[in-house]
Amino acid sequence: MSSRGESSGDQRSPAYLDALNPAQRAAVEALDGALLVLAGAGTGKTRVLTTRLVHILTTRRAYPSQILAVTFTNRAASEMRARITAMIGPSAEGLWLGTFHALAARILRRHAELVGLKPNFTILDQDDQLRLIKQLLDAAQLDAEKWPARVVLAAIERWKDRGLTPVKVAPEEAGETAGGLAARIYGEYQERLKTLNAADFGDLLLHNLTLFAERPDVLAGYHERFRYILVDEYQDSNVAQYLWLRLLAQRHRNLCCVGDDDQSIYGWRGAEVGNILRFEKDFPGARVIRLEQNYRSTRHILGAASGLIAHNQGRLGKTLWTAAEGGEKVTVRAVWDGEAEARWIGGEIEALQRQGHTLGEVAVLVRAGFQTREFEERLLTLGIPYRVIGGPRFYERHEIRDAIAYLRVIAQPADDLAFERIVNLPRRGIGDATLGIIHRLARAEQLSLTQAARRLIDTDEIKAQARNSLRRVLEDFDRWARAAAEKSAAEVAGIVLDESGYTAMWQADRSPDAPGRLENLKELIAAIEEFDDLPAFLEHVSLVMENAAAAPGDMVNLMTLHSAKGLEFDTVFLPGWEEGLFPHPRALDEKGASGLEEERRLAHVGLTRARKRALMSFAANRRIHNLWQSSLPSRFLAELPQEHVERASETGLWGSAAEGLAESDVAFFAGGADVWSSRRRAGRLIEGQAEASPRQRPTRAYVAGARIFHQKFGYGRVIAVEDGRLEIEFEHAGRKKVMDSFVQPA
Repeated sequence: MSSRGESSGDQRSPAYLDALNPAQRAAVEALDGALLVLAGAGTGKTRVLTTRLVHILTTRRAYPSQILAVTFTNRAASEMRARITAMIGPSAEGLWLGTFHALAARILRRHAELVGLKPNFTILDQDDQLRLIKQLLDAAQLDAEKWPARVVLAAIERWKDRGLTPVKVAPEEAGETAGGLAARIYGEYQERLKTLNAADFGDLLLHNLTLFAERPDVLAGYHERFRYILVDEYQDSNVAQYLWLRLLAQRHRNLCCVGDDDQSIYGWRGAEVGNILRFEKDFPGARVIRLEQNYRSTRHILGAASGLIAHNQGRLGKTLWTAAEGGEKVTVRAVWDGEAEARWIGGEIEALQRQGHTLGEVAVLVRAGFQTREFEERLLTLGIPYRVIGGPRFYERHEIRDAIAYLRVIAQPADDLAFERIVNLPRRGIGDATLGIIHRLARAEQLSLTQAARRLIDTDEIKAQARNSLRRVLEDFDRWARAAAEKSAAEVAGIVLDESGYTAMWQADRSPDAPGRLENLKELIAAIEEFDDLPAFLEHVSLVMENAAAAPGDMVNLMTLHSAKGLEFDTVFLPGWEEGLFPHPRALDEKGASGLEEERRLAHVGLTRARKRALMSFAANRRIHNLWQSSLPSRFLAELPQEHVERASETGLWGSAAEGLAESDVAFFAGGADVWSSRRRAGRLIEGQAEASPRQRPTRAYVAGARIFHQKFGYGRVIAVEDGRLEIEFEHAGRKKVMDSFVQPA
């Protein structure tokens, strides 16, 4: 095996090297020692990783079986394998190329007996894991409602992501989860897995770490085997993956990690951005090469994204640029509310479609899943087909279908499918045996399930506990049906979700997706407010589902910002850039400054998905969790460099000098976070309404008790007045603080 990395000087360089830019070529040819390739968005990282691997093989630095290439997804592994095969053909066969979990499983099956398993061990899916955890919780006599199996499993997965076996979990780590017994449950879970000759996905790496720590001879064998290690998306690695790589790279130290610290956005699922930030410390003498030439986006998009991410402190630093000229500035538009935002984006998409643009090259990227509802409704109204990537459409979500099932039974008691879906949700002790009895009577007497249930509650066919539960739920349905005749559809929906215990079920659920499900339920109530009664709303949902089933192939893409990573589109809409939504308050509450920096990285990812045009928006008013609130523009908007941004407004919140906006307000939006903070501290922005310039200030003086009208919040009465700011009790929107320039006498 040759020790030289380059061809002799009299030979021409391979064609695959000639196709690279200088930074890419340097990353491919730096074959000795540790290397970190900081690859910005759209800079050709996959090409570099693939070409580097090919270069190692063609220069005969290693055989295919001596190269370990690690990706995060099967799709990325398949793409890399296809590219390598296209470049050098079947000579690449034998590569250890795959995801962390696939490669760890391959190693584990070779040495399973050394960690108490057999080579044919089963890898459990999540359903099996939850069932096993539930058995252990039942054995420990823990309340399944207070401590759902999902919560305990999530804690165990976090420990495994950090490389912690049960004996390494400190008491303070376990906290109060599962009544303080989570660490014990973890140990019992691991023992039970061994008895079943099974492992979960976290075990694949965890058992590898145990194997390498306890059997140095096994680790030495892999040191001898793997002369080169290449890793993709290193910024997304967790602690266990980091430890696994460090152990395998100890001998040859030819570890090449490709990643982008500015795109580390998965901290909530265990990714540790510190892995990439401390690479040079972990591997003294390591070389760092930055890929900064972008081949995807326009100069203005890159300028806006680079200016934004520069506000992060925890980064290694790079600046994206492009050799391409021209391109539109990034649009930042102020709209009145979420409905106006959806109308604007829908209109822009219609215009693009008329100009011949492909809908598949258009994306709407939101911070939270519940935001897609208004855009789905608008696109359906316009007849524009769309797909939701990374999740179901709004009305197809599990919790939304449950809630709608309740409403269907109220509107139509003979709806057997809806009744069966929710009669024991949340759990009421109405199990399969009880449902079987109801079904038999319904078939025999040709009754609906609801009618059959009403007959059975007066008999002894059903056990007393289930019979009492069934009686209570039928009484609930009768009460809600009476309420539906007197109250608005939205009020009824709120009552049903609260009194049924369905909302409380998700509030008690400590799994990571529970907050998002609660947000979706509140958004559902907001959607119902637009309809006069339940039948009208339910008919609308039916039509939405029918249209979704009939949608053609070319569709607009709706997704969250997290789902968009790795994708790119000609046109990207970025709605909802407001404080209280983006950055998301949960990220700030849980992680503080580091959470804010991850949110800013998420904003950077969103911007860099766009090739030709990026259009951002924020609403002066937004209904979040079914409550109207005035909104402050996201602090991220103040961090965008002015020269790359074009601002527009429907609200008067900002605009050009011709629209009467004071120069100080223009400076505010151009001046960055410092100006933002000082303006907020000075109290010159109250709940998202911009202070009017002196020439905009009305001469009318309002006094406490005066009746006024606000375009969005309706009629109200002034409670207090202070320096042009009014505190008003609105008839329908509750108490709000607004500027007096936004109201008029009633």
